[in-house]
Amino acid sequence: MPPTDRVLALDLGTSSARALVLSSSDASPVPGALARHKITPTYSTGGSATIDLHAYVEGLLGCLDELQQGGHLDGITEIVLSSQWHSIVALDNGGALTPVITWADTRSVAPRLDPAFDEHAFHARTGAWLHRLYWPRRIPWLLSEVDATSFAGLPDLVLERLTGERVTSVSIASGTGSLDLATGEYDAEALAIAGVTPDRLPEIVPSGWTGVLAASFARRWPGLVGVPIHPPTGDGAASNVGTGGYDESTAAVTVGTSAAVRVVHPIDQAPELPWELWRYRVDDKRAVTGMAFSAAGNLHAWLTKVLQLDEAHQEPTDVEIGSSRVIAIPFQAGTRPPETVPGGSGVYFGLSFDDEAADLLAASLQGASLEIDRGLRMLDTLFDRQLEVVLGGGGIDASAWWRRCLTATFARPTDVCAEAEVGARGAAAVALGLSPTPGGEHLDPAPADVDRIDLLRPRYQTLRSLAVQAAQELTK
Repeated sequence: MPPTDRVLALDLGTSSARALVLSSSDASPVPGALARHKITPTYSTGGSATIDLHAYVEGLLGCLDELQQGGHLDGITEIVLSSQWHSIVALDNGGALTPVITWADTRSVAPRLDPAFDEHAFHARTGAWLHRLYWPRRIPWLLSEVDATSFAGLPDLVLERLTGERVTSVSIASGTGSLDLATGEYDAEALAIAGVTPDRLPEIVPSGWTGVLAASFARRWPGLVGVPIHPPTGDGAASNVGTGGYDESTAAVTVGTSAAVRVVHPIDQAPELPWELWRYRVDDKRAVTGMAFSAAGNLHAWLTKVLQLDEAHQEPTDVEIGSSRVIAIPFQAGTRPPETVPGGSGVYFGLSFDDEAADLLAASLQGASLEIDRGLRMLDTLFDRQLEVVLGGGGIDASAWWRRCLTATFARPTDVCAEAEVGARGAAAVALGLSPTPGGEHLDPAPADVDRIDLLRPRYQTLRSLAVQAAQELTK
């Protein structure tokens, strides 16, 4: 008998596009039913960080072909998507005018603002800042470069390729920085700043919307004909739910290419948003509040390449947590808003001829852990409790040392999500109303590690402040 009640999840990442099959009962991956297409963004000294749209979509469709050849597309009852936030593509009636502009791209323009513009009210309403990461600054820049008639994000265009309909979800729309979080509609002031009207952006559909596969794919994947395709969930929101952090008692820390710490909570009666945190939507009823960090798994990958570390030395296992004399400020990819530290601002303090590769690696992972801890403590204050913590993502899955370091830095127990594909798992959970549990190991912080981190913390904060000042001076 063919399998039944399975979910096909498409995960639209920055470093890979993946298609995998999950159980519909608990969103756990079906063994062997995963196909991956590696993505290599193009970077330039001018600040561009782009992805070839055609190659991305065709690579994703190739993943479905691979699953089809393995017989894994039989018994699929739902199709869900998890996607990177913040991407944008300029379009005209003939198609894409630009590649996919990713979150890491630093190009934009400062828009002309009404003298009465209130940035704090804008942030409270949209959950975003008037920053290059978001569409109100991206769109004016793109309009100065190309004669675009409309704009869409990567997940919107993937969904259009699959269904023939160009629509977006409230979750993806919130990542554009152009959504009124309370109403779930495009924010009038954000659109005015961007210089567009709503009809030039994808229509926002409710969380219960579903599409179906376009007729042109019927012969290619016959098992998917008529299967409901759900609106995409932003990867941050999906990852939270996928790790088991789906209510206001729990903060989820996810480490992939970048990292974040976030709390999912009802959108109704949400606590007032602090200036340092962002807020996006999970679905029609829930929001996610948190802080993101540009250096995480990409930092580890860069160091292992630069230091030429073989597989046996890609963890600093012989370095005690918090003990390295070296302090690393992980600003290689800059900072997320509201801070304005540019990329290329990473710093090491305290290097000596005694230091080895493991010391540099440990210092970098500790620096990233201290950055995440800064966000966690703000969320503790916002939700008026010491939050429980779950850890998830590829970086967490790959490094036992980093898991222990994060637990010691947070100075509280953590639970580890047993599933590496937390974005896909979360997208399925959001669409199907599931409440997955972490299912992995439970970690208690080692007292000696906590003591060393506590001694390191004030030194780190002092040196971090100096690094921020130096970066801002160098960009004047």
